[in-house]
Amino acid sequence: MNYKGIFKNWIVRNLLLALAFVLALVLVLNLLLNLGTQHNREIVVPDFTNLTWSEARSAASDAGVRILLTDSVYVKRLRPGVVYLQTPEAGSRVKRGRRVRLTCNTMVPKEVVMPSLVGYSMKQAKAELARTGLTLGRLIYTRDIATNSVLRQQRGGVDIKAGTRLASGTTINLVVGLNPNDNMTYVPKLIGKQYLPAVDQTLESSLNVGKLHFDETVKTYADSVSAFVYQQRPAASEKLRMGTEVTMSLTNDPSKLPAAGKK
Repeated sequence: MNYKGIFKNWIVRNLLLALAFVLALVLVLNLLLNLGTQHNREIVVPDFTNLTWSEARSAASDAGVRILLTDSVYVKRLRPGVVYLQTPEAGSRVKRGRRVRLTCNTMVPKEVVMPSLVGYSMKQAKAELARTGLTLGRLIYTRDIATNSVLRQQRGGVDIKAGTRLASGTTINLVVGLNPNDNMTYVPKLIGKQYLPAVDQTLESSLNVGKLHFDETVKTYADSVSAFVYQQRPAASEKLRMGTEVTMSLTNDPSKLPAAGKK
């Protein structure tokens, strides 16, 4: 076959040139798309807790993420105006440009209205308390046909009516049902988690927070917010009766974190 004659044919030559142009265009577009979306590249979310808004904005710019103020609460032991919570939590791996939602501490407490939680599931009630600006304290289990169904809502051991005006951040305890045939849960892995996410995950697992042991690196409430769990009892994955307390030891010293728990 005369290949030279084929390539001299203007139709074939133009088709080959067009094919080469299309392939080159596809390669260039794919390269630009990968650069624009940071394809397969992830970054670690920094810790914004205890930072002011301007400090958080600077840290977000350096890290390659964006921040968005979505809520505010009042925590009297925390410095006014600093970040209290963030989602995703510090240490999470995300794509560059991801938005991180922040909750900041207000200068003065705002008033909120106590919602009616009776009849809600525990998780629904917890979400509603957070949405309202209140804090879930303890889960008080009592014999009932429906496990984790809210039977009463209390403040300081006294039932509190829906519609009561409270300071944002007030701690609310929930009296919830416990069916003898459906009363067990598993301990979550808390080692490596920061204080507030660890508390949140403990409650999500139908367990209560027991004693908290802060080491010498934790001197202020702000230190406690950034501290992470390096020991827990009972251990992760143990099966326990709902409402059992989980004890945690917390530190700001990374060297105390077991190798298996390091991120």
